[in-house]
Amino acid sequence: MYPTPEQIKAYILEGLNCTHISLEGDGQHFFATIVSPEFVGLRPIARHQKVYAALGERMKEEIHALSFKTLTPEEFAKNSSN
Repeated sequence: MYPTPEQIKAYILEGLNCTHISLEGDGQHFFATIVSPEFVGLRPIARHQKVYAALGERMKEEIHALSFKTLTPEEFAKNSSN
């Protein structure tokens, strides 16, 4: 059985301090926008590693395709005001 977007969102929130997550998907393919103060000062690869760490083994077992954009709260606020 494939996870729901709500389940994936909960998984991320368990392991990462987030101020915003939007997640959509069809059960097999998902796209998320993840906003966290933990991303401040990190390069994109390090941000992605934090998300993968929060998801742990689920990325190998349950979640087959997840694309995501990672933003700091400041970056998110700038993007939202445009």
